[in-house]
Amino acid sequence: MTVEEQAKLIIEKFPRVHGDTDPFRVLIRTILSQRSRDENTDEAAERLFGAGYDTPEKLAKAKPEDLYNLIRPAGMFRQKARRIIETSREILERFNGRVPDTLEELISLPGVGRKTANIVLYVSFGKPALAVDTHVHRISNRLGWVRTRIPEQTEMELMRILPKELWGPINGSMVEFGKKICLPRNPKCDLCPLKEVCPSANTDG
Repeated sequence: MTVEEQAKLIIEKFPRVHGDTDPFRVLIRTILSQRSRDENTDEAAERLFGAGYDTPEKLAKAKPEDLYNLIRPAGMFRQKARRIIETSREILERFNGRVPDTLEELISLPGVGRKTANIVLYVSFGKPALAVDTHVHRISNRLGWVRTRIPEQTEMELMRILPKELWGPINGSMVEFGKKICLPRNPKCDLCPLKEVCPSANTDG
């Protein structure tokens, strides 16, 4: 089974549906998600947007302490509050209130790295972009698709070996796969659809 076939199987078996595609809300939610569990990110984002902080204009006027209790579930709330306010102000000042749709412009914003930028590009703008988080980096190496040390190297390698139409979907599906089956410790190899081709199945499981 080729790497492409394995990737397609993961996408098929572990689909992720992105409900909200608004570029600004996706951007803020992804910043909140850094080093945070999905359920905590969801709670923080819902509280923040539910309190009316759902546009660059509204967040740009906020003070960090206004947001602390709202985004506390996501962790690192002081740092993240400053980042999303600074990002909102830059979107207003530099991009006329619109979230930019290029990688270069997105990563110029405070607290926005390649992973966050690529998620926004794919989810909100439908562009081929490959977001590599800890799940994608770990599982790609475990499956033997790549031999890389850092996520940035994994991103470049996966872009080289996977067709563009898989770049966007593979992130969300890898996250679901990593949470349900391919756990960091004690992976459920007996339930894995790729156990026959995974070089780590006999040693990790």
